Amino acid sequence: MNDTPRIRTVLSCTLLAVTVTAAASACAGSDGHPLSARAYDAADQLAVSAPADGAKADPEKPLEVTAKGDDGRITDVTAIDTAGRHLAGELTADGRRWRSTVALAAGTRYTVRVATEDEDGAPGARTFTFETAPAKRALTATFGPEAGTYGVGQPITADLSLPVKDREARAVVERALKVRSTPSVEGAWYWVDDKKLHFRPKEYWPAGASVTITGNLDGLKVGDKLYGGASKPLKLTIGDRIEAVADAGSHYMTVRRNGEVINTIPVTTGKPGFSTRNGIKVVLGKEYYVRMRGTSIGIAEGSSESYDLPVYYATRVTWSGEYVHAAPWSVGSQGVANVSHGCVGMSTGNAAWFYETVRPGDIVRVVNSFGNTMDTFGNGFGDWNLTWAKWREGSALVEAAGNPVATTEKARLRPSI
Repeated sequence: MNDTPRIRTVLSCTLLAVTVTAAASACAGSDGHPLSARAYDAADQLAVSAPADGAKADPEKPLEVTAKGDDGRITDVTAIDTAGRHLAGELTADGRRWRSTVALAAGTRYTVRVATEDEDGAPGARTFTFETAPAKRALTATFGPEAGTYGVGQPITADLSLPVKDREARAVVERALKVRSTPSVEGAWYWVDDKKLHFRPKEYWPAGASVTITGNLDGLKVGDKLYGGASKPLKLTIGDRIEAVADAGSHYMTVRRNGEVINTIPVTTGKPGFSTRNGIKVVLGKEYYVRMRGTSIGIAEGSSESYDLPVYYATRVTWSGEYVHAAPWSVGSQGVANVSHGCVGMSTGNAAWFYETVRPGDIVRVVNSFGNTMDTFGNGFGDWNLTWAKWREGSALVEAAGNPVATTEKARLRPSI
C-alpha cells in the first residue's frame, strides 16, 4: 500500500514526456513533496483562445485557457499587458477553465503565465504571449494648463477627444486619469460636460507642491467599441499661497502670501448695474496693455456709460473681461466708492505691484458686492465656489442623488473696466 503513490507518480511523469531518469527530481523536490518540484512544460495540456499564428486577437473577445484531457487542472493564470495592467479573470472550481472577466486592452501585447498540476499534484507551467488588434476609435485626454508654476487655486483640466455620456464609461475614464501630488492631497474630478473634466483638491493645493497628471487610457476599453489612446503627461509646480480679497463694501483689497498680509490697497469695484461678481476667482493671465471698450459689454457707443480706454497692468480673472488693473482716472474714488464697470481698479503703482506679485492660479476673492456669484464653469475658474460635497457629486465615481451635469456659461470674450 505504501508503494502505490510512488508508482503512480513515476507513471504520470512518464506520460507527460518528462525524462524517466529524472523522475525523482522532476516530480518531487529534495523533501519529496510534489509542490517543491521544478515545473514541467504544460503546453500540451492547455488550449488557449488567443491566436497562435501571429494574428492579433480581437480585444472584444475574452481570453480563455482550458485544460485538455482529464489528468490535470489549472491552478492559476496571470495575464499582464505592456502597460503593467493585470487582466482580471475567474477560474472554475474544478480548475478546468480560466476566463477573463474584463475587456482586453487594444493595441497591446499580453504575457500570460499559467500554472497547472497533474492528477498527483506535480506542478506544471506554460508562458505565452499574444497581441491585440488596435482600436478603431481612440479616446485621448489633453491636460491643462501648460507645464509651469501656478498658484494654489489652479484646477487641472482634461479635454477629451470624444464625448463620453454613459456613467459607467465615465467611471472608467476617471479611474484612468491619475493626479499625484507631493505632498498628497484629497481631490476629485468633476464632469463639466461630456468632453471636459476639472480636477481640484478639497482645499487649495499646498504651497510648493509638485503635481503630476497622467492618463492611463491607452488601450483601455471605455465603452462599446471605444478604447483609450495615449495621453501626454503633465507636471506642475505650485508656488506660494497668494490670496487677494477685494471688499466691495470697504473698498480695499487685502493681499496675503502664505497667510501673512503683504499689502492693503484702496480699490474701486463695479457700480450699481455693473456690480463685480462675488466669489472666488482664479488668475487666468496677465496683460500689460489692454484696450477696453464699453461696446464689448453691451454699452451703446456715445451713451453716458460709453468708454474707450487704454488700460495697463491688467490681471485677468474672467473670460468675459473682468480684470484687476490700473485705473488712474478713478484714483479719487478708490478706497471710497464703487465707480467701475465691473473690474477691480487701483492706482497705476498698486496695479503694477499686483501685476508683478501674482501668477496664474492665484486667488482673487470678491466679497460684499451686489453682483451675482462667480459662475462655476465657462467664464474662468469658479471651481472653488462649490462646496466639497457638491464638487464630489460631479464625479462618476460617487453615488449621489440626482447627480447633475454642470452647464457652462457662454462667456463674452471682451473686457470691462
